[in-house]
Amino acid sequence: MTAQKTIHIVGGGLAGSEAAWQIAEQGVPVVLHEMRPTRMTDAHKTEGLAELVCSNSFRSDEWETNAVGLLHAEMRRMGSLILAAGDLHKLPAGGALAVDRDGFSAEVTRRLEAHPLVRIERGEVAGLPPEAWDSVIVATGPLTSPALSEAVRALTGEGELAFFDAIAPVVHLESIDQSIVWRQSRYDKVGPAGTGADYLNCPMSRDEYDAFIDAMLAGEKTSFKEWEASTPYFDGCLPVEVMAERGRDTLRFGPMKPVGLSDPRTGRRPYAVVQLRQDNAHGTLWNMVGFQTKLKHAEQVRVFRMIPGLGEAEFARLGGLHRNTFLNSPKLLDGALRLKAEPRLRFAGQITGVEGYVESAAIGLLAGRFAAAERNGRHLNSPPPTTALGALLAHITGGHLLDSGSGSFQPMNINYGLLPPLEAAPVADAGGKRLKGKERGTEKKRIMSRRALADLDAWLAEREPAQA
Repeated sequence: MTAQKTIHIVGGGLAGSEAAWQIAEQGVPVVLHEMRPTRMTDAHKTEGLAELVCSNSFRSDEWETNAVGLLHAEMRRMGSLILAAGDLHKLPAGGALAVDRDGFSAEVTRRLEAHPLVRIERGEVAGLPPEAWDSVIVATGPLTSPALSEAVRALTGEGELAFFDAIAPVVHLESIDQSIVWRQSRYDKVGPAGTGADYLNCPMSRDEYDAFIDAMLAGEKTSFKEWEASTPYFDGCLPVEVMAERGRDTLRFGPMKPVGLSDPRTGRRPYAVVQLRQDNAHGTLWNMVGFQTKLKHAEQVRVFRMIPGLGEAEFARLGGLHRNTFLNSPKLLDGALRLKAEPRLRFAGQITGVEGYVESAAIGLLAGRFAAAERNGRHLNSPPPTTALGALLAHITGGHLLDSGSGSFQPMNINYGLLPPLEAAPVADAGGKRLKGKERGTEKKRIMSRRALADLDAWLAEREPAQA
């Protein structure tokens, strides 16, 4: 019996690591190519697989009423390596799943290195993968090397799109004034590893808020190169000063909203709040939630020390800015994530036009399953569109253009708007109580989430794969 041919994956981030795991778990050998540490990027600091370069949060873990929590639940059902490592290294974060970034990356690396069907090769894959590699998943993420980017551009005849993504600062706990800040999650919510007091809250009065906004708007920012000047931001990760430019109250109704919080010194809700979330298992590092920034480093130190409680803050990492790239996927990729111009190549992760850690890993999971099924001589149907996985896949492989008609493809987080609507909106809960307003919307999400998991379970239970 001849040995089964190997599948190659280019890129050892969240999507590539998840794809490698899924392929190996289906009994197919895989080589995972990661250019670090031979060639580092502007955003990465280590050589670990699945390194988290921005936030350490996988966002909400509430599967019944939050679409990303639903995606978590679906991925756990499919044996996701990323969710398994995240669950093992979770940190207190209210209703969110936040992880110790170093422990998480080390866990993903350890499991892949230990798998008998996975081989990790360090070094850059410059240009298109060799022709001899007949099944390849390109999961190079938003920091795809210039050589590979240009090769894909030449192959497809399509220019890649780009946007800027910003990184939030991380503060040493010992430098935070504990006499000013207090620990509380919004509405005292208890999450997967939390207690209901998982965030450090820095309160602001109206005068303090106004002075902070003025200083941030006047602060010196990172300048763009000429070729970057027209690159847009992704709305889900706007720099904090860009949000401030959109209106003085934008931050107070965004990442600095004080709802669900009460300052124990006054017993009242502050005018505005800056929240910090635990960033490592030891609890010594805290991430400034929603404070992605393009302020220059010296300006960050000056301006952010205006925040009550951070007057003597010492920063383990300051914020930054990097340029992301993604494909015009609805035009370039088929429903199994293959490049139409060269089907031996699949794409996965953020380069396909999904936004967010979990979404990137989810597309890696699907790309791995598709590639493994093909190598095993089977056809794998896409997950039902009623699932978060299926809806996300449909969006990047054609659903966006079909739904909007705009022809303008932009990165997207998972959300209930991507799932097919219910045939009829709920008017009463399971007990017969008539629902009003927000209650009706919450119940609608619950029904859609339960439908999603039921449909996913049925899809996974299919014993005989559909014929191609």
